[in-house]
Amino acid sequence: MSNESGTRWYEQVPSNPVQSEPRPGPAVKDLWVRCPGCAQILYRPALLEQQAVCPHCGRHHRWDARARLDFLVDAGSFERHDQHVAPMDPLNFVDGKPYHARLAATQRAQGELDAYISGSATIHGLPVEIGTFNFRFMGGSMGSVVGELITRQFERAAERRRPAIVISQSGGARMQEGILSLMQMAKTCAALARLRDDAGMPYISLLTDPTTGGVAASFAMLGDVILAEPDALIGFAGPRVIAQTIGAELPEGFQTSEYLLAHGMVDRIVPRAELKDTLARLLRLLTPPDAVGAR
Repeated sequence: MSNESGTRWYEQVPSNPVQSEPRPGPAVKDLWVRCPGCAQILYRPALLEQQAVCPHCGRHHRWDARARLDFLVDAGSFERHDQHVAPMDPLNFVDGKPYHARLAATQRAQGELDAYISGSATIHGLPVEIGTFNFRFMGGSMGSVVGELITRQFERAAERRRPAIVISQSGGARMQEGILSLMQMAKTCAALARLRDDAGMPYISLLTDPTTGGVAASFAMLGDVILAEPDALIGFAGPRVIAQTIGAELPEGFQTSEYLLAHGMVDRIVPRAELKDTLARLLRLLTPPDAVGAR
């Protein structure tokens, strides 16, 4: 993406994009977490061994993006793409602090340049182009780089004739990039249309907690099949904002994945432990028989 003078609103970093600082061992307070579903105190390392699902009530806690990818794709199959594409600050935006300073601090903390990780992989031997949001990077917000990476993912899937999977976990468009962020909604949807219309390949959308704002209002809700994790918040504006705006009490469970399933907005709610097998079955059903690696 570029403006009329050819200036890109992101940059290609040639090598070693982020050297994350050594992190100390976990503090004692970080070893324990209270489950919001049942109020049990959980030992964090044990919780993560269970894919961040509470063993007492089944509550799905938010999960690290890289751990999610490792769980879903076949071991050793993930080939990452576009990890050297870095955001810039075209608006010189300042809120609590300058955007470029906020970016730099988050990049150091996360060891990532932006909020999306994408690559090629296999799931039970079936090739796929897959990507996931990293909610720990500025709330998984979608700016120019995130939109560019998702667009490239759809274009790569079309070129290679492979299905695409996007795992959404986002607060929506990144306000620090203004209209450049909002235009990613149209840009990604245009690439998705080409994946379907020109390449005839399927797209599976997985919604996790939370999926909101411009992400929910674009490609996240356009899957050929839309899956959701249990009890995920899914919607455009948050329920508190809606309630304050319209001055009305919202229905019980409004904007949860269960509410959306009951109203026909998602196709199925899938517990985290069943996701890999579910995705593999869908890939076998939806992928055209003449596609690369289909079986």
